[in-house]
Amino acid sequence: MQLSESTWPDVRDLDTDLAVLPVGSTEQHGPHAPLGTDMLTAEHVASTGVEAYTDDTGVDIPIAPTIPVGIAEEHRAFDGTLWVSPDTFRAYVRETVDSLAHHGFDRVVIVNGHGGNVDALREVTGTISRHDRAYAVAFTWFDSVDCEVEMGHGGPRETAFIREIRPGLIKEGQIEAAREGASDHWGEWVAGVNLAHDSEEFTGNGVVGNPTDGTKSVGAELVDQAATALCTLLSAVATRDPQ
Repeated sequence: MQLSESTWPDVRDLDTDLAVLPVGSTEQHGPHAPLGTDMLTAEHVASTGVEAYTDDTGVDIPIAPTIPVGIAEEHRAFDGTLWVSPDTFRAYVRETVDSLAHHGFDRVVIVNGHGGNVDALREVTGTISRHDRAYAVAFTWFDSVDCEVEMGHGGPRETAFIREIRPGLIKEGQIEAAREGASDHWGEWVAGVNLAHDSEEFTGNGVVGNPTDGTKSVGAELVDQAATALCTLLSAVATRDPQ
């Protein structure tokens, strides 16, 4: 159930203490993929994973509106990128989860589509679970899949995913330019240290990895794996006894 499309009596009548909160980012993904890639992928995994859980259990779960801006200052050189500070992001997530808990949804799975959010989400879900009236965990979809193509950034996995769910948003005429200007790895590493704070320091067009490998069929596989993994996690959270 999408909260934004539901009435308050619809929500009141739900028989569950589970909820899902998608979070993403609005940031560059090369010349070929949309700024909202991380938001769109998180939303889609959330909806398909919840649908699978409902099919298995008969229990519908509310999906909160996606948080669209995350921790993405490393992409500030590329037009259209938006970001907030880690403190702002953590506070927004925490207070949103508290709102859900107020209505009885005190087991919250945060579905994340952006790597820059991972550390902050791990921290804030720990804070929520220790000190607030909810139990929360973060699920980053691309950490849950096993695929032959690499992640990168605006690379094969994200390109494949968008080709599967929103093919019209991929600028196919820019794919070759995206490949030619891409870095083959994230960062500038020396002695185990990444010397680069911003992505423009190691990729000329914002891309890491070869997006030409991101086929629609790979995207379908990614969607299926991520949705299945989220469904499994929801079942575990639903039955877990939080300490």
